[in-house]
Amino acid sequence: MKNSGNARSKKAAEQEQQYRSWVEVDLGNLTHNWREIRRLVGPQVRILQVVKADAYGHGAIEVSNVALQNGGTHLGVANSDEGVQLRVGGIEVPIIILSPSIDSEIPEIIKYNLTPSVSDIGFAREISRQLKKAGMKLPVHVEVDTGMGRGGTLYSEAFDMIKEVNRLPNIAIEGIFTHLSSSEVENDEYNQRQWDLFKELLEQLERGGISIPIKHMANSGGVLNFRRFHLDMVRPGIMSYGIYPSPDLASKAKLLPVMSFKTRVMLLKEFPEGHGIGYNRTYVTKGPTRIATIPVGYGDGYGRILSNQIDVLIRGRRAPLVGRVSMDMCTIDVTHIPDCRTGDEVVLLGRQGKEYISANEIAAKAQTISYEILCALGKRAPRVFVHKGKADTVEPRLRRIFIPDEEKSLTRIDSVIRRCFQARAEDTEMGDAIFYEMFETLFGKEDRRLELRTNFRYDITVADFSATEVEDDPEAINYFKVTTHIEYTKTLRNNPFIIGCALNNQQLSELFEDPRCEYRWLLFGRDALFKESDFQVDRVCVDDEVVPMIRAGYTTRGYEIWCGGDVLKKKINRPVRLKIDIQTKKYKSSNNFSVYLVYPTRGLDIFFNYAGTKLKNVREVSFFAGKRPYPQVLTERGKSIRLMINEHDWVFPNSGVTFIWDL
Repeated sequence: MKNSGNARSKKAAEQEQQYRSWVEVDLGNLTHNWREIRRLVGPQVRILQVVKADAYGHGAIEVSNVALQNGGTHLGVANSDEGVQLRVGGIEVPIIILSPSIDSEIPEIIKYNLTPSVSDIGFAREISRQLKKAGMKLPVHVEVDTGMGRGGTLYSEAFDMIKEVNRLPNIAIEGIFTHLSSSEVENDEYNQRQWDLFKELLEQLERGGISIPIKHMANSGGVLNFRRFHLDMVRPGIMSYGIYPSPDLASKAKLLPVMSFKTRVMLLKEFPEGHGIGYNRTYVTKGPTRIATIPVGYGDGYGRILSNQIDVLIRGRRAPLVGRVSMDMCTIDVTHIPDCRTGDEVVLLGRQGKEYISANEIAAKAQTISYEILCALGKRAPRVFVHKGKADTVEPRLRRIFIPDEEKSLTRIDSVIRRCFQARAEDTEMGDAIFYEMFETLFGKEDRRLELRTNFRYDITVADFSATEVEDDPEAINYFKVTTHIEYTKTLRNNPFIIGCALNNQQLSELFEDPRCEYRWLLFGRDALFKESDFQVDRVCVDDEVVPMIRAGYTTRGYEIWCGGDVLKKKINRPVRLKIDIQTKKYKSSNNFSVYLVYPTRGLDIFFNYAGTKLKNVREVSFFAGKRPYPQVLTERGKSIRLMINEHDWVFPNSGVTFIWDL
């Protein structure tokens, strides 16, 4: 017996710094599959991307982002922990927990604005009680068991339960769904039976005056086989990832596999005839044999049942796995591949050259289904995301993070983030200081909701009051008229909401404490003299629809304007584009104007226009916390200053800019 791979090639030496094993996720193929789904369901049907079990092992955050870029409206997870990880990853669209939840998950469901599915009245009552205590509202989806025999309220009890849930305060039934038991079999009459029961219930609800906006029942098999089951929304899972629910459905859509699992040859040996390979010598060489050892085993989800019965791909050729699959390694017969070298790429799932090993092939050998293969395979390997064949287009940063049941999600996530700061700062004490400062700035109180804003735009125009305005109000000669247009995208939480004007720091703090306060302004020095003309909200829009101002008045925490109405009802807990136009005053004796960002914001554009005034030597002093702390600054002397940060870059509190000038 002798080693035959000691002389490492230049290519192998270069690969030493790369991964031992990795899962390759082709986002281009995922996009292709999404286009196929859209073709099948049409433009009017909403699509919920199922991303439970870390998107079937593909990487939930990355898959979610691709789905949303291609028109996805909802995401589906199995439990609150999965939803929390998406929220922490910056995902703001509705996230539906498709499985029944337990009471201990309710605080996280509320905190992270997740949409639970309701299968029993007891859970509905408890979440309603906790929502009322928190002063908040949430949508829910009711699951109905029409024959799956798993989650959901029994069909025979559904109507009465839904009536009771519909009367509970603080929750609104946004959706109703059922799950097909055998949707991959087109001619199975059981599918029709489930459809008939669900349709009958929907008609009964309509007759009873209960209208539920989103009705859904089609999983991947339902999308492919039953157009009439598409309803308001579909829930594709396995087909998104390029796997047909049944091989018989391959003619109904052209799907491309998204996942590949790859490793490398780490050792080569030559054995004589009659030599045992692996545990219990389940394979004995039949002649001189060249064996490659690869660093993959059942600890990576490559099941022990595959021992002695599966192939892998090396240099474009199939090579049999011989001997037992152990926890961290298995052995491949490469006698027929004489040019095999240490460091060569090995494909366990996916394509190499003209050969292809599918999830269905592995599943057949493992006596299971492709779903299980995708979820388990490569579970401790990093994911490398590729697009159009280029791995450098998406950062290969995702490694599996498992949160034990006995450990709180936030505690685990906080620990991971803190260690990242320590490594980045190369100093434990400094890393901890940055961590605690960031979280106090971002979240303040433990139960404060995470607020994220994108594409923040702030246009300020400073001008003198006109002669007519001064004639009507002689005091106006001492002021500049400041017109401000604010825009940003965020998830809308409240109807109605407040726009507030504080007259001192104490009032400003009180406005920050109220979660209903959408925007706040600080107007110093006007306590005793304040009048409504000092702070005017000209217009408020959400998604370009005008939001009525329903009341306004001075309170102990300043001047408050309340906005809301029917226009917002369908927008709660949805990302919206909010626009606010404000007119206020500024003393001419003051020589500065400040803009602060108090929420994490991705992308900004601040424009300060002072053309037509006598302001001299106007300049900006800014501080922006984030990856790119120095914005692009465009100055037009005597007219304006503009600051811009790319829409993909985050800006963290407390950041801001002060425009100053000479008196």
